[in-house]
Amino acid sequence: MIFTEIELNGAVIIDLEEKHDHRGFFARTFCAQEFEQHGLKPVVAQCNLSFNFKKGTLRGMHYQIAP
Repeated sequence: MIFTEIELNGAVIIDLEEKHDHRGFFARTFCAQEFEQHGLKPVVAQCNLSFNFKKGTLRGMHYQIAP
């Protein structure tokens, strides 16, 4: 995510930082750690957005067991 402070005291514009590949793109719409780094106090842990150019494209969730 791209955080841009503006003249309005305490206000921040948050833009998506899209990660593109041949299928389309993926972008975080919310990440608690990134919000906290900019002095914002989040309640949600993370939220993402995915877009695919081709109809029927399947993307899977990733999971890894801690060592």
